[in-house]
Amino acid sequence: MENPIKTNYYLKSLETLKTLEPSVSKPRLLLHACCGPCSTFPLVFLCEYFQVTIYYNNSNIYPRAEYDLRLEELQKFVTSFEKDFSFHVDLIIPTYDNENYNRSLEPFANEPEGQRRCHICYSKRMREAYDFAEENGYDYFTTVMTISRQKNSQILNEIGMKLAENHPKTKYFYSDFKKNKGLEKVKEMKEKYEMYQQFYCGCKYSYEAYQTRLENRKNNTKNE
Repeated sequence: MENPIKTNYYLKSLETLKTLEPSVSKPRLLLHACCGPCSTFPLVFLCEYFQVTIYYNNSNIYPRAEYDLRLEELQKFVTSFEKDFSFHVDLIIPTYDNENYNRSLEPFANEPEGQRRCHICYSKRMREAYDFAEENGYDYFTTVMTISRQKNSQILNEIGMKLAENHPKTKYFYSDFKKNKGLEKVKEMKEKYEMYQQFYCGCKYSYEAYQTRLENRKNNTKNE
């Protein structure tokens, strides 16, 4: 799926924003969000131009306690964001169903993080959110995931571009929230709001890999 000629999706996002003048009647944008920290700067970036609704569809997250913890942190941040930035943000929470979600990931359980299993996971969550956006009259759809340094923005935007072909009523908003010091701004906001920062991506396979890393560190410490 990788394209040898990289597209600057940050510039593409600015091109879209140039067509939108901040006004009372902003276009509606559905924002797929995976956690509070990844939502920080994207909300600042988007809310001046869009009426944003967050769609927290993350049945990939394992275990359920971690899913709930990330959701609670997101809810807490949205409340603070609305107060400090004077923008209203709705939050929609679809049903959590990790068992059924993992069926499409199981064949790729042994692949390293960032490969096909992750691409399927991105696509699945983005498609579900995009379907909701199309069915409910949103003007745009996008995801916060391009803020993550662990995720390939080229792949995420290519997925969005492909999904847009089957969602003619809702435009895909190209993004690379990491650019123009986006990661620095996320770091500043995480510290300001004292946000919980997760230690693995989310799925049970990344959770198991994280547990293995912890065990290895423990064993290495014993052997020193």
